[in-house]
Amino acid sequence: MDSARAVLDRRHVVLGGLGIAVGLGAVASVAMPSPAPASRHHSFQHGLASGDPLPHAVVLWTRVTPTPQAEPGTGVGESVVVEWEVSRSEDFAIVDVGGRERTGIERDHTVKVDADGLQPDTSYWYRFRHGRDMITGRTRTAPATDAEPQRLRLGIVSCANWQAGHFSAYRHLRSHDLDAVVHLGDYLYEYEPGMYSYGPDWEDVRRHDPPRETVSLHDYRRRHAQYKTDPDLRELHADLPMIVTWDDHEVADGWHPAGAFEHQSATEGPWLERRQAAIRAYDEWMPVRLGGTVEVGDGERIHRSFRFGRLAELAMLDLRGHRDERVEPDDPATHDEGRTMTGSAQDGWLADALLGSPARWKLVGNPVMMAPMLMPPRPRGQELAVKATTDPMTWGAATPNSDTWDGYPAQRRRLLERIADAEVADVLFLSGDVHTAWGNEIELGGRPVATELVCSAVTSNNVDDYMGTAARTVSLAMEQAIQTVNPHAKFVNLDDHGFSIVELTATQARLEWWAVDDRRDPDSGAHLLTSRRVHSGQARMLPG
Repeated sequence: MDSARAVLDRRHVVLGGLGIAVGLGAVASVAMPSPAPASRHHSFQHGLASGDPLPHAVVLWTRVTPTPQAEPGTGVGESVVVEWEVSRSEDFAIVDVGGRERTGIERDHTVKVDADGLQPDTSYWYRFRHGRDMITGRTRTAPATDAEPQRLRLGIVSCANWQAGHFSAYRHLRSHDLDAVVHLGDYLYEYEPGMYSYGPDWEDVRRHDPPRETVSLHDYRRRHAQYKTDPDLRELHADLPMIVTWDDHEVADGWHPAGAFEHQSATEGPWLERRQAAIRAYDEWMPVRLGGTVEVGDGERIHRSFRFGRLAELAMLDLRGHRDERVEPDDPATHDEGRTMTGSAQDGWLADALLGSPARWKLVGNPVMMAPMLMPPRPRGQELAVKATTDPMTWGAATPNSDTWDGYPAQRRRLLERIADAEVADVLFLSGDVHTAWGNEIELGGRPVATELVCSAVTSNNVDDYMGTAARTVSLAMEQAIQTVNPHAKFVNLDDHGFSIVELTATQARLEWWAVDDRRDPDSGAHLLTSRRVHSGQARMLPG
């Protein structure tokens, strides 16, 4: 894909006319207006975003605040019309496509458009207008399905907890000449202030709004709105298309179709009402074709696939909405042949996508870790400092994490068997959830059949946050212990926060893990932790 694109910064709200003659080849006769006075109410307070890029279409999103009283979740404000345009030039001299969308309180004044009729593998400017206000961003379409791109560069992120730090990882992604960003879930968190925030004492770097656990539609709308005010997230959305799926915190910790282990019906109401509210708000506020379209409320299916020519295909999974309830690792039910992480329909869809794809690289957007993993125990504070002076392998029995694919081993085995039996090469799982960074070779019968990049959290706590003063010294010992009992884990980092980059060519995948210096600092720098290479046709991770 085009590697000469510059990272641009043009997302301010502006005043003045918008050339509204639209359609292929239409000419916009009005120049870009000047910035609006800071004292005046602005209609676009939550930025704009694009997502789900296809060769001829991309989803465009914004939220309009028609009056100061029409705040998210309030149900206040009149129905209004928002105009939108897409152009290949920054000055919108030629408007390729455009239109008008009506929005109101029934969808929290959000706007979501499936802008089609576009050219493949092309960078576009797009903008929204309401009254005198306008907001502008950039996006990009995918290559044609029969194209042969020289490369594809994707940013990989997960687990961004507002209260645990600033989202500087998103700012650094913008400097990496990416084609798109893949968000593997926990885009936001449902917790109240003082819960699972920064460090061992759960210090709120920033406080959630509303200041309670999200339960109602009003709550989820306000929480989405808050996250959309983060400057680094806003700029990332305004620069690049994002391909998203959810994990659990977009709804409730550990959720599955029938409940969640942190939902209490006696005080938080019926589970199904909460689930419906969370998914409704997600549909309204995210640049995603939920149910296959941009229509709000027409479906909940989020698993879907994206082609990047003959170079890569990306299958995005839903690993919460169809799974069987989690059981403890020592429960014999863990090994039941019928237990499912995906549900039968999604399982068949994934197998068909992997076995039938004509693309060289088969990527799987897989919110939770795929590789089998035994973890040593994680004691706290002084207890850990004492144990750090001993052999890490004497800390106690290592156990799997049953919230990941380790809790559904029979289905995982069947999927890997299908990959191996069909001799499908170049399968790369992109995973998140565990707040730590991993590079894994996924084996079947001692033979590697796929590889896995697990990205660290943007801000959510990881292992050193439970250690008190022991911190990194003991983490290093734990990382060595993990690799001793899990030799297929070729890289482990338990402490850093940040993002990952995947670059694909016809001959190799290059995987990078980056860390921010201090998630408490909104201006934090970032540095490369490590990189690995995977040669096409070989499911082996090699240095750098």
